[in-house]
Amino acid sequence: QLQLVESGGGLVQPGGSLRLSCAASGFTWDYYAIGWFRQAPGKEREGVSCIRSSDGSTYYADSVKGRFTISRDNAKNTVYLQMNSLKPEDTAVYYCAARGFYCSDYERDFGSWGQGTQVTVST
Repeated sequence: QLQLVESGGGLVQPGGSLRLSCAASGFTWDYYAIGWFRQAPGKEREGVSCIRSSDGSTYYADSVKGRFTISRDNAKNTVYLQMNSLKPEDTAVYYCAARGFYCSDYERDFGSWGQGTQVTVST
C-alpha cells in the first residue's frame, strides 16, 4: 500500500525559507509523479508543483515560479519542496500526492495523499 509522509512545515517570517519533504513507500508503479498541493483556510486546494520520477521533469504554479524548487532523491523515494522568499499568502496546509507516471494540475488525478504539513508565514 502506497504511503506518503510529509514533514518540514512550520512557522517562518516573510522572506524566509522552508524545505518540505515527502517520503514515499509502497510504490507499485515503475514510474510515478509526485505533486505538491496546498490549501489555505477558506480556499480550495491548489496545485503548487510536480515532478516526474522518469526524467525529473518539473512543473510549477505561476504563483511560486522562481521561489520554489522541487527535487527528488529516487534512492530514498523522497521528494523535496524548497520554498524561498516565502510570503504570507503561502500560508497553507501543504500536501504531497502520488500518481503513476504523469504530472497533473488536478487533485482528482492523484489517488494517494499524505496527511499534510502546516506552513505559516507570519511576523
